[in-house]
Amino acid sequence: MSKGMIVSIHIAPSAAGPMVSVEQVRAVAGRGLEGDRYFTQTGTYSKKPRPDREVTLIEIEAIEALAREYQIALEPGAARRNIVTRGVPLNHLVGQEFRVGEVTLRGLRLCEPCAHLERLSHAGVREALIHRGGLRAQILADGTIRVGDSIRGG
Repeated sequence: MSKGMIVSIHIAPSAAGPMVSVEQVRAVAGRGLEGDRYFTQTGTYSKKPRPDREVTLIEIEAIEALAREYQIALEPGAARRNIVTRGVPLNHLVGQEFRVGEVTLRGLRLCEPCAHLERLSHAGVREALIHRGGLRAQILADGTIRVGDSIRGG
């Protein structure tokens, strides 16, 4: 796997609330990212708890493609994913264990865009991000994730 890195980190304290950019976040196995809506079980889909709600990732390259191919300018946090990466093909990490800084994650499934994302961001995002909306992952080992951390393994 090519070595990728963390471009930005985003959490939302409440369901449908604005994403807040942070420089670092504590990842807790079985819970998610401290301060995020799914960690506190207040996210839109918290009534259906599953390991794939612990952390989500998206490639900055996919966000850049939205502007280039669909003329949709989307700030990284507006994608409603926790971690924005560069230089790593996230779709290839489904079913794989990998490290983000000091934290071990397992890619569980693609994070396909939904109508909820489109309502909170921009018309056309749902169609434009099909198969490149990111990755849902489970936290296997606790630790801190920081902007600039490398992504390796897989």
